[in-house]
Amino acid sequence: MNKFSVSDPSALSDAVHGGDRRALARTITLVENRASEYEAVMDALYPLTGNAWRIGLTGPPGAGKSTLAGRLIRWLLEQGQRVAYVAVDPTSPFSGGAILGDRIRIDSKAQDQVYIRSIATRGTLGGLSEQTEAVVDVIDAAGFDTILVESVGVGQAEIAIAQAVDSVVVVLVPESGDEIQTMKAGLLEVANIICVNKADRASADTLVATLQQAFSQVGADSDQTVPAIVQTVALDDGSVDELTAALSHQRDVLTDAGAWTQLREARFERRVRTLVTAAWAARFWTDERRDALERALSTMDVVDRMPYAVAHGILETGL
Repeated sequence: MNKFSVSDPSALSDAVHGGDRRALARTITLVENRASEYEAVMDALYPLTGNAWRIGLTGPPGAGKSTLAGRLIRWLLEQGQRVAYVAVDPTSPFSGGAILGDRIRIDSKAQDQVYIRSIATRGTLGGLSEQTEAVVDVIDAAGFDTILVESVGVGQAEIAIAQAVDSVVVVLVPESGDEIQTMKAGLLEVANIICVNKADRASADTLVATLQQAFSQVGADSDQTVPAIVQTVALDDGSVDELTAALSHQRDVLTDAGAWTQLREARFERRVRTLVTAAWAARFWTDERRDALERALSTMDVVDRMPYAVAHGILETGL
């Protein structure tokens, strides 16, 4: 039997954990396509996860996230780390796949040393597809030390990325200053580090001061941890030292406080709840219930439509 046979989840998971790139690629494809075998494969792989440091990069389009990812990859490689990079890209309306591709985003010198994969958002508002976390789990099980997850920039809807990674870097540019007050709550909830990229621009210091002021009062009024604020110039040989230092510190804090275990336990619990909800919804919508909904909608006058009453009626039909 082929050792990569999806009919043998244990053998496939062993191949992935052993570092076989073909097995890794095949397993990710199973997950993305939601093939019938993928759940059994994921259950076989999950006990092998929990070792990789997962870093999320998010923020508005044009902030330089991909360039910054390339610099971080170079830094991680210099530390002898095995690195994977997952780009969560917009979905093509034609193929359903990722639009932006992958290798064009990474320094050509690093491409042969890094595992790179693009994942389509498939219309998910949070910028993370439902299967993205499963893909990251597969890569984690393959033995990588650090996984960078760069998500499509859609502002505050990026809360979802915090649930899939250990450390979140929100990347802004100096021109983001006018948006800070409206973004503050979302940024505080998501970010471990706020990175002001393209900091060689004149307004960078002003943005940093605005951020510090915005978060100082929030930190004083609550027990929430205020994110670190750093500046970078990701292009060419500009400095990213503040960011790498902040990331190193955050990793040490997670290790010293025993927070790794807490994060992963919370992620597992949320994952199970999400899977139960999705499975229940799929089983609920039988053909009979869909027909009942269509009948209810078609027999109502526009003036008399009561969405809550209709919803409860469908739930109580007992079909």
